[in-house]
Amino acid sequence: MEEKKLDINSLIGFLLIGGILLWMLYMNPSAPEVEEETTTEQVVVTPDEEQQVATTNALQEADSAAVARAASRLGEFGYSATLPSATENETSVENDVLDLKFSNKGGYLSEVRMKNFKTFDSIPVYLIKGDNASFNLTFATTDGRVLNTKDLYFEPTVTKSGDNTIVSMKLKVSPDEFLEYRYVLKPGEYMLDFTIRSQGLNDVLNSSEPIVLDWKLKGYRHAKSISYENRYTELVYEYDGGDDDYVTDGEDEENDITYVAYKQHFFTSILLTDTPFETGKFKSEDLVEDEEVDTLYTKAFASTFPLELKGGELNYNMNWYYGPSDYQILNDYDRNLDEIMPLGWGIFGWINRYVFIPFFSFITNYMGYGIAIIVMTIAIKLVLSPVQYKQYLSQAKMKVLRPEINELNEKYKDNPMKKQQETMKLYSKAGASPMSGCLPALMQLPVFYALFMFFPSAFQLRQKGFLWADDLSSYDTIAQLPFYIPFYGDHVSLFPILASIAIFIYMMMTTGQTMQNAQQPGMPNMKFIMYLSPLFMLIFFNNYASGLSLYYLTSNLITIGIMLVIKNFIIDEDKIHAQIQENKKKPKKQGKFARKMQEMMEQAEQQKKKGK
Repeated sequence: MEEKKLDINSLIGFLLIGGILLWMLYMNPSAPEVEEETTTEQVVVTPDEEQQVATTNALQEADSAAVARAASRLGEFGYSATLPSATENETSVENDVLDLKFSNKGGYLSEVRMKNFKTFDSIPVYLIKGDNASFNLTFATTDGRVLNTKDLYFEPTVTKSGDNTIVSMKLKVSPDEFLEYRYVLKPGEYMLDFTIRSQGLNDVLNSSEPIVLDWKLKGYRHAKSISYENRYTELVYEYDGGDDDYVTDGEDEENDITYVAYKQHFFTSILLTDTPFETGKFKSEDLVEDEEVDTLYTKAFASTFPLELKGGELNYNMNWYYGPSDYQILNDYDRNLDEIMPLGWGIFGWINRYVFIPFFSFITNYMGYGIAIIVMTIAIKLVLSPVQYKQYLSQAKMKVLRPEINELNEKYKDNPMKKQQETMKLYSKAGASPMSGCLPALMQLPVFYALFMFFPSAFQLRQKGFLWADDLSSYDTIAQLPFYIPFYGDHVSLFPILASIAIFIYMMMTTGQTMQNAQQPGMPNMKFIMYLSPLFMLIFFNNYASGLSLYYLTSNLITIGIMLVIKNFIIDEDKIHAQIQENKKKPKKQGKFARKMQEMMEQAEQQKKKGK
């Protein structure tokens, strides 16, 4: 075997390596000391420092686990659950009339307080507080999830644009991709601008599934009489380009919705949209089954609408209104919101809008509200006094003719057809007619009904006192009962008692003469009506607004006065009797209608004789 020899190349390599090692030791003589110091520092770490390091590592692991769980549960919207805003904190803003709070969870209003109004028991008026309201969007994502915004966390920011306050609530899937609720609060305004829009979600939202807006609210009680307040609490919506309808208790559905209002008698919450909702479903539920127990809420409202995606994104410009149910305020927005007020349909609403509301607003600038009601009633009665004169004149003529009519009734008691013919001849010759008294009364009905609708809707009367009534928009109380009487209540109101007495006196004056005579077949029992009307006023108006009872009291007192003046100073029954007798002597040209009626009656009489 040949022995190995060390060649020159290997020798040179070993020499170079050795030289490099010596040079490194020369250039870094303290390296071993550094290593030794490092070893020493690790040895002196305290137990608290070790615990802190362990805690930090644990939190990092927990955060990572939370992020993973959020992503697993919410998909891309899990990002919102990892932000610092993922709490139930609230953002507060205000203007001159509203104090608002927005919740991070759900991005909706968690509190709405009216700054200038109090309830009947002197606490602030809240339209939203606690859990009485919710606003939610239900949507599907492209990864197969169905989510609700009320369960997700929005990131709030508050900015100013001039005098306007802007609140932006963003539900994020990344720093630049989000669903946003944008609110703009203006100085002195009850109306907020409201926008729902999305950015960068066209690949996140599932456009094949509907996005459903769901708005619910339970109305808090604000008035002394919950039954009276509930009577004027309703859901009102506008549809089909300007038509409106309402739901008091039950469900409804309509197309092309432009606004929905949850009207709570004197306060209203309204959602308006510039882009009409294609369809809308509405529900109103009465929450007052027992007025002694159910005293917190009046009614529960719910509305659902589908939202449409455009280019895979949401973009709806809307408004919120939280404020008084005041005709003037609502009408000034020029959004057809005055239709929310129950002023009556047709001519009744027309009279209220263009006569009573402007006139009442004018006179209240110069006098108190109780006096204004009296002045307004006097003015109305004076305007209607010519009509009432015609009515009383007709009654006087009928009173003068009553003896002759009784004679005809007795003479033809066995022949109703002949009795009717002779009675009509007598009316025709005398120039009198029972219908002439009815027509003036019918002419006054639109005015009376319009006023019946006006006073309960007059926001100006709220918490305005007069005499013993401390609130003309609610009942007055002169005595509190220790028990509850069905339909009547647990108190005694004086204005309805006085109004009932006035109505009874008026009924005595108008029906007394009729009741002295025999009741005619088919005619209403006037004595029963005379007692029924005051009794109705006494019982059912005990819980009505004292301003309405004051109107009826004033109206009937004025009517009684006008009738006394007409009877004693204007109409002379002896002259009327002489005039009737003179008319009977003159040939009377029979009108076409009267002649036709007489011919029909004669034909019927002849057929009746042939039948026998």
